[in-house]
Amino acid sequence: LSVNSLRLACNQSTNRDPVVDYDEHTVLDALERLGRRGWTRLASGAGSRARKYRHLFDEALDLSDDEIALLAVLMLRGPQTPGELKQRADRLHPFADLAAVHATLEALIGRELAAALARRPGQKEQRYTQLLDGGAGEETAAPEPLAAVVSGTPAAGPLPPAPAAPAAAADGGLVERVDNLEREVAELTAQLAALRAELGP
Repeated sequence: LSVNSLRLACNQSTNRDPVVDYDEHTVLDALERLGRRGWTRLASGAGSRARKYRHLFDEALDLSDDEIALLAVLMLRGPQTPGELKQRADRLHPFADLAAVHATLEALIGRELAAALARRPGQKEQRYTQLLDGGAGEETAAPEPLAAVVSGTPAAGPLPPAPAAPAAAADGGLVERVDNLEREVAELTAQLAALRAELGP
């Protein structure tokens, strides 16, 4: 992709958390840092008018398609539950069921590329985050055993410590849910408008 295409992709407002507004300098700086890790390289030839870059992410980290799909969605949308990941990663890699999502998450956790987050008050499902940026940003917790998650039976063991301000955390969760719903409604509205434009009057 060209630098301009990368900037436009980064600044897309749907399916992003957080929504950003990067300039070309920021994108070039990120490409340089990714290049030092061996995750991108310049792909345009000497006669090209625009510099184009290619990602080497899958090769550098020896990732499978299912692992790439989950990491991509986690990088774009932030921490998510396995159900959200299954739904949102479907275009990149269709997972057969939640057990397949959990198996891939376990593999990523084993390679320290992802982590399970401590549950928030009132939250039923475990959320997961990627660790490619150097840290989870939230308190991580040991994930429940796969059998317990799939069966729906809570695993025995100590509960994570309660946060200092549970009311604020609950409100934050509600705000996050409303933000997600608003983004999804905006995305569906845009898709409906595009479909109407295709079909005509």
